[in-house]
Amino acid sequence: MAVNVPTKRPQQVARRPVSRPEQSDGLLRSFQTLLPRWLSRDETVVLQHIREGRFQRSLSLITAFSSLLSGLEVTYEHYIGSYSQQIMYTPVILSMVLFFAGVWGTFNRWAARVLLPIVSLVTALDGLIGFFLHIRGIARKPGGWRIPVFNIVMGPPVMAPLLFATSGFLGLITAFLRREDDLNPVPSRSKRPLKMELLPQEITRDISTIEQDIREGRFQRIMAVATAISAFFSGFESLYSHYKNNFTYRIEWVPIVLTPAIMIAGIGSLWSRTLAKVWLPVTSALALISGAIGFFYHVRGVFRRPGGSKLPLYNLLYGPPVFAPLLFAATGFLGLLASLLRRAKA
Repeated sequence: MAVNVPTKRPQQVARRPVSRPEQSDGLLRSFQTLLPRWLSRDETVVLQHIREGRFQRSLSLITAFSSLLSGLEVTYEHYIGSYSQQIMYTPVILSMVLFFAGVWGTFNRWAARVLLPIVSLVTALDGLIGFFLHIRGIARKPGGWRIPVFNIVMGPPVMAPLLFATSGFLGLITAFLRREDDLNPVPSRSKRPLKMELLPQEITRDISTIEQDIREGRFQRIMAVATAISAFFSGFESLYSHYKNNFTYRIEWVPIVLTPAIMIAGIGSLWSRTLAKVWLPVTSALALISGAIGFFYHVRGVFRRPGGSKLPLYNLLYGPPVFAPLLFAATGFLGLLASLLRRAKA
C-alpha cells in the first residue's frame, strides 16, 4: 500500500511594500545605470560618503569658493558705495580669510576642526551686523521706510549681508563632519567637554545630539531649511537687481519664480520625505541651471555696455553684478546636498 508523503510546498515570500525613500533611491539607481560603470561607481562612493557625513574635505573646499564668490560680490557693492565707512572693509577681509581657511581645511584636519569654525562664526556675525547697518542705511535715506520701495531699490541691498553669512553657516557645518578617509564609527561622548560645563545639561544634551546627527550625515531637515532661507535671500536680491533693470528680459523672471518653489520644498521637507527626495532636488537643479544661465547673461551684459571689453573694469563695476547669479546657483547646490542627506533619528 503506497503511503502518500506530503510534499512541502515552497513558501511564498511576502513582498514588503516599498517605502517612499526606497522609491526615490530606486529612481537614483535607475539613473546611475545610464552612466558608464566607472562613473557610476565613483558616484555611488560619493553618495555614500554624503549620507554617512564623511565629506568634510569637499564641503570645506565648497565653503572656500562660496566665500570667494560672496567676497567678490561684496567688494563690488562696497566699491560702488565708495567704502564710506571703515566697517565696509570687514566682509572683504573676512571673505579672503574664510577662503584660505576653507582651502587649508581641505588638506589639514586641525584647520577644518578649529580654525574654520572660528572664522565662519565671525563671518556669520559680520553678516548679521551688516544686515543691521543696511537696514539703518535705508532708514537714513530721505523718506526712510515711509517710501520703502524706492529706498530699498536705491539704497543698500538689504539681504546681501545675510547671503554673505551663508558661507559662515557652511563653514560651521563643515567643522562637525568627518573626513572622507575616516572609516571609524562615530564615537559617542559619555563626558561633557569642559566648555559645556557652564551650560545647563538639557541644552548641552540637545547640542550633543545635533553634533552627533551631523557627524552621521543625519541633518537633512537643517540643510533643507537653510536652503529655503538662502533661496529667500538670493531671490530677494534677484528681485532687487532685476527690478532696477525694469525686467528688460523675460528670463529675469526665472529666479523670481523659482524662489518660492525652492522655499516651499525646503520648508516642506521638515515633514515630508517626498518633498525632500523629489521636489527639493528638482527645484534645486533648476536653480543651479538658472544661476549658470544668469551668469552667462550678466557677463554678456557687461561686454555689451558702451566700450565693451575696452573698459572692462568700469563696465564690470557699473554693469550687471556678475557673481550674483552664481550665488543663486549656490542655493541650488545646497538643496541638492540636502536631498542626499539622511533624516535625524526619530
